[in-house]
Amino acid sequence: MNPQDISKARNPDLRASVQAMRRAAELARRTALQTETAIVIVQDGKPVRVTADMLRKQARTAPAQ
Repeated sequence: MNPQDISKARNPDLRASVQAMRRAAELARRTALQTETAIVIVQDGKPVRVTADMLRKQARTAPAQ
């Protein structure tokens, strides 16, 4: 299932899961910055370690929301 399919799911919990995962990812990034630790993400099917310094650089270059 892709995010578009999930947004049309009958189950309201499933429909809300994409946004919940986005919130969890943001919280993980904030926690990593506060604790000077790294997070691990999957990029192109491979695990990638992202340090707190890398997260700071990404935040500076990210477009404002």
